[in-house]
Amino acid sequence: MKTDYHCHILPGLDDGAKDLDEAAFLARKLVAWGYGKAICTPHSSYLYHNTPSTVLSAFTELQNSLKKNNINLELFPSMEYRIIPEVWPEFCKNRSLLSPWEGNHILIEFPIRGYEFFGELDPIEEINKLISDGYKPVLAHPERYHYMGLTEYDRLLGIGCEFQMNIASIHGFYDEETKQRAIDMKNRGWYKFEGTDLHNKRYADFYDNILLNQ
Repeated sequence: MKTDYHCHILPGLDDGAKDLDEAAFLARKLVAWGYGKAICTPHSSYLYHNTPSTVLSAFTELQNSLKKNNINLELFPSMEYRIIPEVWPEFCKNRSLLSPWEGNHILIEFPIRGYEFFGELDPIEEINKLISDGYKPVLAHPERYHYMGLTEYDRLLGIGCEFQMNIASIHGFYDEETKQRAIDMKNRGWYKFEGTDLHNKRYADFYDNILLNQ
């Protein structure tokens, strides 16, 4: 059975599942696509100030619903941490706010729109700090950061950061540039993990056309 290393199916926490019904619908979809495990990674960003406590509450609610409805998907609570000045310094000050999955992996993401949104933060420095603290940082969907080049990705891989590809990227869900970058990175063998980044029915409909036909 496959593991989805990046999804937003926990109810009511971010721009993913709105409520328990939608969360259960998305969980059923993952099972239909052959997944047996899902690392639940709601956003920690300037819009969504999630903590291990809020995540655990939603995780428990969904886990109980899956058991009640015989949906055989094993869940793991974690988060997707955006390295931006609005939220990341708090996690630097208090590492107990981090929710790693097995092996002390932490899913991080960069700003989508441009380097300037890091503010004074140096992403290489922040990743090095995580590694020094015993975590294994995993960069979510690097193919989507169009402002970054191959040299920067080589440097990230060189210091021990691992990469996670959005499966939808390589099938053109976002745009052509993201697709071509994903194909290139996959051909280079840069991806350690894959995830659906599943948010809602729009994503589910797209994945139905891909994953049900494999």
